Amino acid sequence: MPVTQPGQAKPRPTLSTIAREANVSVPTVSKVLNGHSDISAQTRRRIEALLTRYGYQRPRAPRRKSQRGDLIDLVINELDSAWGLEILTGVEQVAEAAGLGLVVSAVHNRASLTRRWLEGLISRGSQGAILVLSDLSDEQRAELHRRTLPFVVVDGVSQPPPDVPSVGATNFTGGYAAADHLIRLGHRRIGAIGGPEQMLCSRARIAGYRAALESAGLSADRELVRYGNFQHVGGLRAAQQLLALAEPPTAIFAGSDQQATGVYEAARLTGRQIPDDLSVVGFDDLHYAQWTAPPLTTVRQPLHEMGVSAARLLLRLVNGEHLEAPRIELATELVIRNSTAQPPANVSKVGDTTS
Repeated sequence: MPVTQPGQAKPRPTLSTIAREANVSVPTVSKVLNGHSDISAQTRRRIEALLTRYGYQRPRAPRRKSQRGDLIDLVINELDSAWGLEILTGVEQVAEAAGLGLVVSAVHNRASLTRRWLEGLISRGSQGAILVLSDLSDEQRAELHRRTLPFVVVDGVSQPPPDVPSVGATNFTGGYAAADHLIRLGHRRIGAIGGPEQMLCSRARIAGYRAALESAGLSADRELVRYGNFQHVGGLRAAQQLLALAEPPTAIFAGSDQQATGVYEAARLTGRQIPDDLSVVGFDDLHYAQWTAPPLTTVRQPLHEMGVSAARLLLRLVNGEHLEAPRIELATELVIRNSTAQPPANVSKVGDTTS
């Protein structure tokens, strides 16, 4: 290292000096300086420490509307479902039109990954984030606010605070429409399978189902309500419980299309035909709903549009715009296909395997 004489200005180290001490290449040091994301966290920390030790002055970036990079982040619980992919395509559409890159992190409800996305968001210099998570903790929200990082929550577990921009769907109205459709067909014992009971969207759909029953003068029988996990296996297990009741339902409202496919399997296993013996309504209107056998009656949730709205909302925040209303709720719509019909004439014999 060059020797500095008393009174002389400390010479500026070269990138080669930093690279040699960090045991990396010069291009790797350059990537860290320019905010590239394809560097491991450990290597980045080692280079950053050397830059700080040597007092390296980074070149001043050209003045621009945002001092952060040309990236936004999408943090989502899972991408191995049609539900998540629909939201992703909506966000991607807006990001591409705005000339922004999109970084996607799937956290799978794992605490370690949930911590890492926040660290990555900050180190990348992202302009902001769209969060499709089971939960956003108070600590994470406070850290995002402290860093002045704009973020938008999509369909969170609980009602977000008034200062948190969010996008959702009219889940209560959708649940009401599903149950009302079955009531109008003549069903009186209508089962319901929600998602996780603690999730806001799940509770809202079941609340809408109950409201429709009460409006029709029907009692909302607690034994006809089960909770799953929005997945096929959760729908299968809950439907098996409902169909094993002494007086089983003649129709089931499933809180997601994936759970509805589980209801289809439970019907098959018990010798029931859909819709002759059992009517089924789903929720989401994923692309495969029209290809099930029979095609599924379901409540369309505008997932692609929710992704679009969340991304547009985030860009407004990035640009410093004032939001008149931080909460956006997009309308749901009942899509009637062939999985619903009038109840069987003799319901007492449905599924009866005794001779």
